[in-house]
Amino acid sequence: MEPVVLPTGKTGQRSADTRGELRALALLAGPLVGANLLQMAVYAVDVMFVARLGTIEFAAATLGVFLYSLILWALIGLTNACAPIIAAELGQRSHAVREVRRSFRMAMWLGIFAAVPFILILVHGETVLRLAGQDPRVAARAGAFLDILWIALLPGILTAVMRTVAATLGRPNWALGVTAAALGVGILANWLLVFGHGGFPALGLEGSALASVVTSAFMMLAYVAILLFDPPLRRWRLFGRWWRAEWSRFGEIVRLGVPIALTLTLEAGLFGGAAILMGLLGVTEVAAHAIALNIAAIAFQVPLGVAQAATIRVGLAFGARDRDWLGRAGWVAIVVGTAFMSLTALAMWAVPRLFVGIYIDPAAPANAAVVGLAVQYLAVAAMFQLFDGAQAVAAGVLRGLQDTRVPMIIAGIGYWVVGFGTSIVLGFPGGLRGVGIWIGLAAGLAVVSVLLVARWMRRDARLSRV
Repeated sequence: MEPVVLPTGKTGQRSADTRGELRALALLAGPLVGANLLQMAVYAVDVMFVARLGTIEFAAATLGVFLYSLILWALIGLTNACAPIIAAELGQRSHAVREVRRSFRMAMWLGIFAAVPFILILVHGETVLRLAGQDPRVAARAGAFLDILWIALLPGILTAVMRTVAATLGRPNWALGVTAAALGVGILANWLLVFGHGGFPALGLEGSALASVVTSAFMMLAYVAILLFDPPLRRWRLFGRWWRAEWSRFGEIVRLGVPIALTLTLEAGLFGGAAILMGLLGVTEVAAHAIALNIAAIAFQVPLGVAQAATIRVGLAFGARDRDWLGRAGWVAIVVGTAFMSLTALAMWAVPRLFVGIYIDPAAPANAAVVGLAVQYLAVAAMFQLFDGAQAVAAGVLRGLQDTRVPMIIAGIGYWVVGFGTSIVLGFPGGLRGVGIWIGLAAGLAVVSVLLVARWMRRDARLSRV
């Protein structure tokens, strides 16, 4: 088969060998990984400012951000189903400009339509949190926080679509640049609005929510400008015929996107459920869990970026009907993601106190109990790093095949039947407490990763159309 040279730069070219695929993956995944890590920094800035406002305010922000992030993450998964579709269109090269524009337009429409009911949930955040049994004072402040933060939801969804499409069209570096600029905007906005510097009123918790809205709006407007004026992207005229509906394409994105959204919700829900279980054990366990989980989440941003790139690379090969390229793209991504996580596993196993020391002083006697538990949890986290990397990238390559329904079922079984069930059994009747809960997380990730990789290995049924 002749090499397929796409109009998307080196990140969209067909690889002739493993080295070529590795290079193409690195060019695509590198900026996405960097953007993911910077996005973590954006969230950390909000936490650092709000933490100074007091326990009630911090707890309210934590609950509000959790609810908001869970919804945002699910809706991003829903709309980003356009990525494998666009990648396949590019690989096939059949009226690519028109087809890409249709997919982009319908993904943006879907984001707008899907946001509406969830905005209503956020607007009634206090009621939701009260029904969940939260402290009335915390629920009231979280409700006030969400009364502002909901405004950031739609810009956040649309930004994610534009970022994904720009990366798929061979311009992933914009993700890194825009997120770096957003970090600066977030720091400045929090500094001005939370404590009232520069002549602005001190708005406290509401100021932090408003800073998030400003940062989200900035990112959205930045991407609009990029899609309109960046020469390689401008040729696609992505905002052309914005009013024209393409309901068949809309339905295709929904068909692929709903299972992705549910899969992400199931995964996030597992870790949220683990935090609730920790809360039943005590404050010390919750603090140690939060530290260990944050360390693991930072490491996870690398295989997540690799997975995002793998969806595009496999999707290109899928559209080009090139079995050799497709298999090479998938396996290179899985190996890269797993190999990196083996390094993080080794680091967590060898020097856990070094990582814990980033968050609290391990030498302080008052922190001894938290440090001891966090070190134990990181030992388990080191065990599941390989599984976490493998499941993330395997899910990404399967999305490139437009295979999302069965992975959703696998996630439900692995995360909730095996993972959460094991956490309850080992943590409470088993007497292992927090360590047992973390072993449950590891078990869930292990089952999901093994089943997803096995499905990738048995991909011939999905390739019948190639």
